[in-house]
Amino acid sequence: MSDDRTSYGLLKTLEDNPSLSQRDLAKRLGVSLGKVNFCLNALIEKGCLKVNNFRNSDNKLAYAYLLTPQGVEQKARMTVEFLQIKVQEYERLRAEIEELQHEAKRRGLMEDIHE
Repeated sequence: MSDDRTSYGLLKTLEDNPSLSQRDLAKRLGVSLGKVNFCLNALIEKGCLKVNNFRNSDNKLAYAYLLTPQGVEQKARMTVEFLQIKVQEYERLRAEIEELQHEAKRRGLMEDIHE
């Protein structure tokens, strides 16, 4: 998963769950704890996140990662970028599927598929 994908995943996840631990974030995103830490620090440095610390009931220091207005804007931009990428991927796959269907029909390997 690229740093951009990880950063987007962090912004998206933290928007609704600001008090998740880095370990929980890593599990949800399927990346290493180190990568989460690296990306969180980069987002904080860019001004996309701010960190509030507090003590939880177990008397351990915990953090809440809050999106700043700049973070909300960055997430929106990234959403549009990833949407465009996914639409392009979808169109390529759709064309490939059509091509495979035509080839299979031409070779008599399948009956007409009704779309």
